[in-house]
Amino acid sequence: MYNRSAPPSFSAKDSAIHLLSRRDHGEFELAQKLKIKGYSDDEITHAIAFCLEHRYLDDLRYAKSQVRQHVYKGHGARRISQELKQKRVSEQIIEIALEEEGTDWFELAKETAEKKFKGKKAQDQKEYAKQVRFLQYRGFSFEQIQYALEEQ
Repeated sequence: MYNRSAPPSFSAKDSAIHLLSRRDHGEFELAQKLKIKGYSDDEITHAIAFCLEHRYLDDLRYAKSQVRQHVYKGHGARRISQELKQKRVSEQIIEIALEEEGTDWFELAKETAEKKFKGKKAQDQKEYAKQVRFLQYRGFSFEQIQYALEEQ
């Protein structure tokens, strides 16, 4: 299913380094990309070990990068955490990355709401529910959503 018909022209290690030179990847994500390129599990294991040993691959650095990107897009901690879990980043690393980013999630929720709704308060329950759903989808907690919407 994943393997191509032609064998890869570069070693798994070279492919891994090439992928990592373009942007940070998590361990699982890198392994998946190498698998799609047609490398064996053994080659992938050795390439990842090499990258870890030389600090080319670092899940914490990757998680911090992802947190920054998502914060820039106006996403809350829940959504960021969920997306990193899907990429098989450990719960502990996710917590550290979110904590070290130092984002005020309440203020980010407020900024996101202001940007989306242009500072207008909901006129009725239906509109308020729509605003709440939008912020929930963005990954904010109910307390953060309440703060964001009452401050408009």
